[in-house]
Amino acid sequence: MRTNGHSQIAKSVAPRPLPPIDSPGLVDARLLPDARFSEAWDAIVFDEEEKRRVAQTMAAGFVLRREISYERLPLHGVVLLVGPPGTGKTTFARGLADRLAQMLSSLGQFAYLEINPHTLASSSLGRSQQAVQQLFDNTIAETAMNGPLVVLIDEVETIATDRGQLSFDANPADVHRAVDAALVGLDSIARSHSDVVFIATSNFPDAIDSALTSRADLVVPIGFPNLKARRAILSDTITALTDAFPAASGLLSDDVLDEAAKKSEGLDGRRLRKTIVAATGLSNAATVDPGNVSAEDLLAAVIAATEGAA
Repeated sequence: MRTNGHSQIAKSVAPRPLPPIDSPGLVDARLLPDARFSEAWDAIVFDEEEKRRVAQTMAAGFVLRREISYERLPLHGVVLLVGPPGTGKTTFARGLADRLAQMLSSLGQFAYLEINPHTLASSSLGRSQQAVQQLFDNTIAETAMNGPLVVLIDEVETIATDRGQLSFDANPADVHRAVDAALVGLDSIARSHSDVVFIATSNFPDAIDSALTSRADLVVPIGFPNLKARRAILSDTITALTDAFPAASGLLSDDVLDEAAKKSEGLDGRRLRKTIVAATGLSNAATVDPGNVSAEDLLAAVIAATEGAA
């Protein structure tokens, strides 16, 4: 039931229903808040003021769309996170979804759907377009009928490829129609379901169709971590290591963290965290017991990673 343009949620002890996980394109469906996603919000190293701004802008959009018609304020509820691979866009998106559910808990139980658009592609004529239509018209729209919803579309350029860069000779008409279907689906959801927000990520923003970019209410660039962020990422990862292997606590000394952060310029957050694993494999003692990993192991792993990234 919808009143004044948004869903009315009946009070019930039972949790709201979620679509079956084998629905086309769907790789995750859960209710929010979620402890793992809350941890993701805390773990992602991103400018705190920027994190706050993005979350509050999304929350404000929810409130505005509930009270002002799409025709007068054409918000699509789309946030686009762009940046190189490994910079934490997907982790940030999951944490952002959880944060939004906590900020707007008065609206009711939030649901979360995660879409892998690669699974929507098909070599059969017309099948990609049909799969995209089913995703928006059935899976997303029906879930939205039961209350507020956050949808993550990872690597959105897969279903919103820049049509200006495609040719009908090299790409079947179905690809173009699938992009059209995605854009129509976004418009339809924006008009009919004010309690839905899309978080889209892309490693290749130049490959996204301009019509999708223009529908984004907010575009957030996420780049490689600076010195301060790299130090924080190292500290967070090493802390997780020392929680399990306390003998490695020497890695948390200021001198070690400062030196490792300085030498890790050019690494993305994902690679930086994995240098801790690489460090434990540099000596027999640390391989058997990660608590034996040394500062020298860590610095060697960081240097090797930066040389590999060059």
